[in-house]
Amino acid sequence: MDFGQARKQILDSIKAKHLCNVVGDCYVEYVGRAASKLPKGRRLLMIKGDCSFAIHQNRLLRPTNYMMGAAISCELEGNTLLITASKSNPREIIKAIFYGIDDVRAYEMNEDSDIRLFGSERELSNELMQDLGFLEKGLKPLNQEEVLRKGLVDILAEDAKGRLVVIELKRRRADFNAVQQLKRYMDQVKNLKGIETRGILIAPDIRKNAHELLEKYGLEFFHLDFEIGNPKSHIRGLQKKQQTIDKFF
Repeated sequence: MDFGQARKQILDSIKAKHLCNVVGDCYVEYVGRAASKLPKGRRLLMIKGDCSFAIHQNRLLRPTNYMMGAAISCELEGNTLLITASKSNPREIIKAIFYGIDDVRAYEMNEDSDIRLFGSERELSNELMQDLGFLEKGLKPLNQEEVLRKGLVDILAEDAKGRLVVIELKRRRADFNAVQQLKRYMDQVKNLKGIETRGILIAPDIRKNAHELLEKYGLEFFHLDFEIGNPKSHIRGLQKKQQTIDKFF
């Protein structure tokens, strides 16, 4: 493709805030917080309407080089086409020097950002707040997203014996960090309120080392079984995996 024609299409696309794909042989260099060079090769440059600039190769999902919210320019330099993305704070620049261009395509795309996430922890937390008796008889909600010094408790509840219960909800398999997070939140609530406090971790599954730590801390785990649907997700059931400390009182 002729460089003059390619340059016009690219600049028109940037001005119209269209998605622009440029395919061709290029050399790429980056200077900023670090520095890198990408040898000459056939690649895809993707320029989006929000001034995102990304160099892709024919492997991996993530771009090899990218910049968000860049100032983008396109200039003829001798027998090459120089496409540059830059930012001033901090100072960064990506230069894509094209020696040949196979194709330039521009597409008008919708900019609708109204995406809904089904099965989010917040959505599942909302459902639990309606009836914590689903977890344990006599368990009642006090607050959702209780603010602590470092973090938010998903649900703060009170059990039938007047003890506070910190509930941490995870959409995916709970790991070591999830248990430590619950313990940290439980200790903070106990110190703030001065009341005996329990901790319950709810997740679809839990890793072995996390379960061992959970038992060491005297915390509780519930298996969460839910299905993702539209317009909302539904909790199918809660299966207790460990005896609660109620058994010993």
